[in-house]
Amino acid sequence: MPTDSRRSVGALGEQLAERHLVRRGYSILDRNYRTRFGELDLIAAGADCVVFCEVKTRIGKGGRGSPSPLESIGSRKRQRLRLMARQWLGESSARATAPGTDWLRFDAIGVTLTRAGGVTSLEHVEDAF
Repeated sequence: MPTDSRRSVGALGEQLAERHLVRRGYSILDRNYRTRFGELDLIAAGADCVVFCEVKTRIGKGGRGSPSPLESIGSRKRQRLRLMARQWLGESSARATAPGTDWLRFDAIGVTLTRAGGVTSLEHVEDAF
């Protein structure tokens, strides 16, 4: 799959994940935060926590038993996400705008799309790692 196509699929998945979080009452603090370790997709504030959210988007093959996009978040990726979160916490003033958020959480959202861009599934795992 060409890089541009992968980027557009990923961007669509992140938009859908952001809408999902906002509908559930989260405030978006930051998106696509770049570090030397990679990029944090979404950073949100819940009622009592700051949530670092990794979004994985895939085009579904249309059959049962297809692997979840979330299966691609391995131990190395989780470690890099922790390093990126540490950097964001040290550099961002946005945390101060989220009162009562003294707890951190790492969530994962897996989005599966049809080839036409429709949502087949959106799976949100709170406190995923």
